[in-house]
Amino acid sequence: MGFDEMDVDTIWMDGEFVDWEDAQIHVLTHGLHYGTGIFEGVRCYDTDDGPALFRWDAHLDRFYESGKPYEMEIDHEREELTEATMELIRRQDLESCYIRPIAFYGYNSLGVSPKDCPTRTAIACWPWGTYLGEDALEKGVEVMVSSWRKHSSSQIPTNAKTTGLYVNSMLAGEEARRNGYTEAIVLDKDGYVAEGPGENIFLVRDGELFTPALSQSILDGITRQSVIEVARDLGYTVHDQATIGRGELHTADELFFTGTAAEVTPIRQVDNVEIGSGTRGPVTEEIQQEFFDMLESPPEKYDDWFTYV
Repeated sequence: MGFDEMDVDTIWMDGEFVDWEDAQIHVLTHGLHYGTGIFEGVRCYDTDDGPALFRWDAHLDRFYESGKPYEMEIDHEREELTEATMELIRRQDLESCYIRPIAFYGYNSLGVSPKDCPTRTAIACWPWGTYLGEDALEKGVEVMVSSWRKHSSSQIPTNAKTTGLYVNSMLAGEEARRNGYTEAIVLDKDGYVAEGPGENIFLVRDGELFTPALSQSILDGITRQSVIEVARDLGYTVHDQATIGRGELHTADELFFTGTAAEVTPIRQVDNVEIGSGTRGPVTEEIQQEFFDMLESPPEKYDDWFTYV
């Protein structure tokens, strides 16, 4: 669905609400040329107690922290970004939506150094359903291991959610789709499993969960953190500092992606090799069910994960 097909008409930019079509920047914006921006993806869910932002505080923490390696000062306090987001949701009568805060070096000079370029900040919200397809949550997706490797954290700060880094994700994802797959899995520089282009990955073996360590150049996903906690609350052992070889993907009992967009999405096939029984496995299903039940009717133990509109 394109933006022009959706019932959204307002964006918050640099402290002001502007019409959707007027939210524009100069063609010589630094962030456009060099990928010098940071962003977040957040979901608002329609819970039993009304619309609520999921893990908003954690996303804001990462948003501000992402700017630090780039010496990017965001000129707006957390409270202002929170109120702007709430107001966007209210103005557009959105019960559930995807939220995109972004900050980037703007227009001034076009040398590689962003010195003297202003930091621009914007927030947009729009309706967004299942990221990897309507059947993905139940039936799972088919993926391929990409020929593109994930850049090392010694090259680029991989735990900062930076716009320019997603060129790597785009290349991996489009390679997979050209080859008839839904999504990709990216290996790190040493050939171990890192993550998906926009998702973290979990492996299930003998009833225990394994997910790559942050030291393997992955993004510290907030849905990843949430699923680790949910799984442990369900009694599962979770190894969150795991090293997973490529071959282990094919012999896993179950695999699944996590992410703000992907939520909890089973993987049924890797490189044409069927995973487990070739459908959503029982561990994935239980965690997925607990996760979605929690989003619909938040239990008290997860109450601080929700910021109500």
